[in-house]
Amino acid sequence: MGKVVLVTGVARQLGGRFVRRVLRDPDVERVVAVDSVVPEHDLGGADFVQADIRQPTIGRVLAESGADTVVHMDVTGMSPLDGSSRTSVKETNVIGTMQLLGACQKSPTLRRLVVKSSTTVYGSAPRDPAVCTETTAPKSLPSGGFAKDAVEVEGYVRGFARRRPDVAVCVLRFANILGPGAGTPLASYFSLPVLPTVFGYDPRLQFVHEDDVIDVLRIAADEPRRATLNSGTFNIAGDGVLLLSQCARRLGRPTVPLLLPALAWAGSLVRTLGMTDFSPEQLRLLTHGRVVDTTQMRETLGFRPRRSTAETFADFAAGRGPGLLPPEALAGAVDRIAALSSRGSGHVPSQSAN
Repeated sequence: MGKVVLVTGVARQLGGRFVRRVLRDPDVERVVAVDSVVPEHDLGGADFVQADIRQPTIGRVLAESGADTVVHMDVTGMSPLDGSSRTSVKETNVIGTMQLLGACQKSPTLRRLVVKSSTTVYGSAPRDPAVCTETTAPKSLPSGGFAKDAVEVEGYVRGFARRRPDVAVCVLRFANILGPGAGTPLASYFSLPVLPTVFGYDPRLQFVHEDDVIDVLRIAADEPRRATLNSGTFNIAGDGVLLLSQCARRLGRPTVPLLLPALAWAGSLVRTLGMTDFSPEQLRLLTHGRVVDTTQMRETLGFRPRRSTAETFADFAAGRGPGLLPPEALAGAVDRIAALSSRGSGHVPSQSAN
């Protein structure tokens, strides 16, 4: 780990947790925490600097800090903390990254750059491969939203890596982040009392636990472990997949299958009511799903998540309270239906799984 670490996006819970984790590293002398919004959580002994990375002032902040490691976590698809518009989020994602990379390019002390990205760069389309690797190109580039932001951000990062080959650059493409404290759009969707779904589709989903996010960021920001390499682009996700229908049953949430145009209308309604950010890219995810390969994460980066996709979702569900259809009651109803069906066909009923 570098002796001076600069972290962006610290006003969000995940950024604050990472700052507190880095501070515990004995090799770190100073952590400079940057955000345009004053955090409501504790940043430990970090030096907080209120600065907007969209402005050239970030160059002065980086130069004065003398940071040798930059961890850029201010790339997000979530609603802005200051109540501003989606436009400001896009500007922070894209313009802010451009300004930060410009400052990094001029920094003589910089040795390592870590960028938090997303598997949304692969899109969600009917003709997508069953599993996306780091070299998979999307069938069609995202036309808007956070997915497009992430694609643009990664393009700028690749350009920076070519101009500064002396800097180790690590891009982490995270699957959907969940956990007890997750405030992501998908977490908001799963918190709805009734889950609208796309009629005729049951997408495969992957999750990564917020604790594992902190752990892998820590690995990416440090010197590589023996026999590993932590520069490059890596998919980060827990083992296994879950179907959307499985997620709904484990939450005890009833689903309402809708035709896609009706679901798009329903999404606009809940977004207007402020219940969840039901964006077009989330609609595509809930239609076609997305699964990524994590071989490079394990074999090259040397990271193994502590929680699988199913375990991550279970931890998330435990903090959400019982739904309208408690999983135990739902499993019992399925068993009774299976027993009645098997009685009629002469088969012995089997125990159902939740």
